[in-house]
Amino acid sequence: MQKAILKDFPNELYTKRLFIRMPLPGDGNEVHKAILASKQDLKKWLPFAQRDQTVDETEMNVREAHLNFLKREDLRLHIFNRETKDFIGCTGLHRIDWEVPKFEIGYWIDSRKTGNGYITEAVQGVTEFAFNELNARRVEIQCDTKNLKSIAVAERLGYTLEGVHYNDSVAVDGAELRDTCIYAKIK
Repeated sequence: MQKAILKDFPNELYTKRLFIRMPLPGDGNEVHKAILASKQDLKKWLPFAQRDQTVDETEMNVREAHLNFLKREDLRLHIFNRETKDFIGCTGLHRIDWEVPKFEIGYWIDSRKTGNGYITEAVQGVTEFAFNELNARRVEIQCDTKNLKSIAVAERLGYTLEGVHYNDSVAVDGAELRDTCIYAKIK
């Protein structure tokens, strides 16, 4: 079997309205602005939003994500509006098992860009990318049972709810145990 680091595939994709690509050095400032604008929404679900980050820390994270993409360990992707070139949010393929191959899609959006269907469009594009370019046999979306917006994305795109893992994780604020929905598409 070919080593994951040697797998050759595109580092960008396009949908009707979006340009989605691997993180590049220099993206940190735009990502930082989006995190700041979205902090209250992101804080409910994502560990990285629990503390304030500097622009430099965000840039360092972007550069680490760039390296991880090149090493094929984690495929974070940045979402941009094709027309305006505005940064919209992040998505990507995580928890990769190249032997199956299977992936988990994650995503977040700049709160100023919500309500336009961008995340649904991005996740659809990344799902197709996983199956068509990476030969995925399984793509998952895992989300908190209380994250109704994330659940709506999975259901809108025809992912099947395979089950709920009860008391599966601790809430990002540490206040309680949470349950996790497991959605999947298989090929």
